[in-house]
Amino acid sequence: MLSHNSNNPDSKLKFPTAIDLHKLLVAMVKPKNFWYYEVSKTAPQYALRYLSLAWKRCFSKVSGQPKFKKKGRDDSFTLDGSISVGFNHIKLPRIGWIKTFEILPDHVIPKSVTISKKAGRWFVSFYLETIPQISEKSIDVVGVDLGVKSLATLSTGEVFVGAKSYRKLESLLSRLQYLNRHKTKFSNNWKKAQLKVARLHSRIANIRKDTLHKRAYFSRLKTTAR
Repeated sequence: MLSHNSNNPDSKLKFPTAIDLHKLLVAMVKPKNFWYYEVSKTAPQYALRYLSLAWKRCFSKVSGQPKFKKKGRDDSFTLDGSISVGFNHIKLPRIGWIKTFEILPDHVIPKSVTISKKAGRWFVSFYLETIPQISEKSIDVVGVDLGVKSLATLSTGEVFVGAKSYRKLESLLSRLQYLNRHKTKFSNNWKKAQLKVARLHSRIANIRKDTLHKRAYFSRLKTTAR
């Protein structure tokens, strides 16, 4: 389609909308695959919405051409509808009640939830509509000193320690990757070691993201104070 539109500017093809894609999916999949009735209809609907949005961004030259999502790598799906949140349980359409490791917020009615799998673990994220509340300032002005040994030091005396723990995790990651080289590929021991490596990668990435977000926040705070 991209090559056709570039070669024929007067007769460009339009990419089908998410509704058109869903009608085509239902016509092609439902008659032959009865498992389609066992899953929530919103999962493929959201997937097609994201696909349509990705192609719009591509045609607008905002981003590149979308790539095929490989099964087993960053799996995720989005659901909406009859969703209920309990103390440490969540009820999902077609799936039912699922127990969560962490305690969920009370009195929350999410518009949609996204279930994702990373490093062998499942996560749930909520999409909520809230009204922002303006809180009173405890201090009018605060000085920020971005350092090397510490992430930031405030004029109030509060010190934010930087991420030092992930250095040890990196050496452990190197050790695990070295030991995994001697295992038979695709064996059970190799798969277990791969899962350990993936979880350690995820832990290190989360620590780095947390540090970068905090540093960006303190940088904006320092610029505003000036």
